[in-house]
Amino acid sequence: MRQVHRQQQPYLTVGIIIACVAVFLVNAVWTVSIPYRDGPVDEGVLNLEGLLYGPAVADCDWWRPITVGFTHANIMHIAFNMFLLFLLGQMLEPVLGRLRYFALFAASLMGGSLLILLMSPDQRTVGASGAVFGLMGAAFIGMRSRGVDPFSTGIGPLLVINLILTFLMPGISIAGHLGGLAAGAAAGWLLFEQAERMERGQLITTAVCLAAVVAMFMLSLEVPEPTLDPRQQLPSAFDYM
Repeated sequence: MRQVHRQQQPYLTVGIIIACVAVFLVNAVWTVSIPYRDGPVDEGVLNLEGLLYGPAVADCDWWRPITVGFTHANIMHIAFNMFLLFLLGQMLEPVLGRLRYFALFAASLMGGSLLILLMSPDQRTVGASGAVFGLMGAAFIGMRSRGVDPFSTGIGPLLVINLILTFLMPGISIAGHLGGLAAGAAAGWLLFEQAERMERGQLITTAVCLAAVVAMFMLSLEVPEPTLDPRQQLPSAFDYM
């Protein structure tokens, strides 16, 4: 990836991290008891209102495909996601600039949400790792486009290890990770490779990415109508994303 000036700082990445941490802290003190299949459990209010759950989306909770990326289940979950987000953000945001980086992050997040709603809409999902996987995919593509072997850096092994964990660890949202990875890799291909091959390429590819974000968001709202009031159903545990 090209050299950047020192004053270019990953402020958008830091802002996303601050928002995720703020939601987590509010959830720690603002909880309600909800009935689970195995008994009542206290859950954070912002998580309950922001997690991804197909029947709730169908019941007009249109914001959930977006807000899921700011919800986390526990301290280890948010710590791991925020650590990777910071590492990848400080690599990608100064190179792409804030608008293009926003388009990449949004595409990755929405790709994960859309595939979850297509494959496992009845599972309650929390987490930002769909977006994080997308950033990993974009970083991989960006390095290859500049003649750098991602496996000679930390990005290639990091992506492979996280893919292996996705399939081996219980409670992981496979659809969220793969959807985010696919969307992020496609956005990275546009923003890194195609942008340099056309006149006004940065503007055009950014517009295409943002249009894809809107399209994926609209598709994510087309989930089956719930058969019951989603707030009266007895949920199982979270899937982590």
